[in-house]
Amino acid sequence: MDKDRAVTTKATKIDLFSFKTPQMRAFHLAWLAFFVSFFAWFAVAPLMPVIRGEFKLSPDQIANINIAAVGITILVRMAIGPLCDKFGPRLTYVWLLTLGAIPVIGIAFSTSYEVFLIFRLAIGAIGASFVITQFHTSMMFAPNVVGTANATVGGWGNAGGGVTQTVMPLILAALVSMGINQSLGWRMSMIVPGVMMLIVAVLYWKLTQDAPEGNFKDLRARGIAIDSGKKGGWAVFRQAMANYRVWMLAITYGACFGVELFIHGVAASYYVSRFQLTLEGAGIAAGSFGLLALFARALGGIASDKFAKFGGLDARTLLLFVLMVGEGVGLLLFSTADSVTLALTWMLAFGLFTHMACGATYALVPFLDRKALGGVTGIIGAGGNIGAVGAGFLLKWVGSVPGSLFALGWIVLGCSLCAVAVRFSPSHKASEQTLYDEAVAQRERLTINGGIAATG
Repeated sequence: MDKDRAVTTKATKIDLFSFKTPQMRAFHLAWLAFFVSFFAWFAVAPLMPVIRGEFKLSPDQIANINIAAVGITILVRMAIGPLCDKFGPRLTYVWLLTLGAIPVIGIAFSTSYEVFLIFRLAIGAIGASFVITQFHTSMMFAPNVVGTANATVGGWGNAGGGVTQTVMPLILAALVSMGINQSLGWRMSMIVPGVMMLIVAVLYWKLTQDAPEGNFKDLRARGIAIDSGKKGGWAVFRQAMANYRVWMLAITYGACFGVELFIHGVAASYYVSRFQLTLEGAGIAAGSFGLLALFARALGGIASDKFAKFGGLDARTLLLFVLMVGEGVGLLLFSTADSVTLALTWMLAFGLFTHMACGATYALVPFLDRKALGGVTGIIGAGGNIGAVGAGFLLKWVGSVPGSLFALGWIVLGCSLCAVAVRFSPSHKASEQTLYDEAVAQRERLTINGGIAATG
């Protein structure tokens, strides 16, 4: 579609309590699908103290499990972007949720470390759900609010990682209180997220569409071009790979979302081993980090949109740099905390900057290359998981979580320079500013017309 049409069909505001328009249905189903996927992705993490005892896992085996949880996601995230371009986010999400539920439920039938590791690796594929979520809202919302939309659905979805840290131990405790032993209890607990994924897959199929005008297949059959090009697929992936800005943001995303994933994987066990908290207490402590995503990632996107109003794309990159510096400093302080109170304080402090940096990164994504959106989204999303895998290997090398966190703090500070390395040509900035201004003007017209209708 041409630029004028893109502005007139994409939503210029977020009607949060509306479910009437295709844009808002996509908004709500996107965050819900990502929430359920994230819940299922890390559902096993808070149960690891129990699983570790059952399978008699060594520290090296636990590190392998943590790496497996995020490793396969790198490849799937890169592939899922072009699939969104080719088949549309609706079908791509339905298939990912449906197929992803199989290993989530299957891990309940593990009988050894090797089988458990294979299922944990397969579960990591559902982490690619984030790419579809960001792609879908980028298709639905105009430049003046797309940063807020992307960050909000990403943040609310990411909150599934915090909720699962708290809820899964409670589900296990409830089953044990009914007389079920822990070995069977953690297995039964894993059925819950798998069923949730299947339910949301049906909802996504029934209630969403790919773009404001309809589904990709129907639009292409009618000869209507869409942002991802005439055919989509691997051509746009190659185009995205040629853009150096994509790789710079992939590094920054690895340094913020990668750290977030690392914390989700180790936090509960860390609080148990370092501060001798109970499984439930450690789950609540670890869950508080994930629950920051309910507002912090959205705050990063909102701030990016506000900064862009006055400073354009350059202001968005400067904000990302500042947030990553705050994350790095917070990590250094968290790594040296010697009490539960200090640990929680610094974890929440650096967590705030981490989630906001994630939101600010994907507030920039839609502006890198509109004709290669799926490829751009997939590569940068994969960068987050590369960061998490790197953090996992760092833990194996350093040998302790505090030491790994200290090293990560300095790594994040170094990676923050990649944010300021992202630059745009004058023509690119002028083109995006035109789209932004047109979206704002359209929103003002709709507001005025709505006021006239209300008073008439």
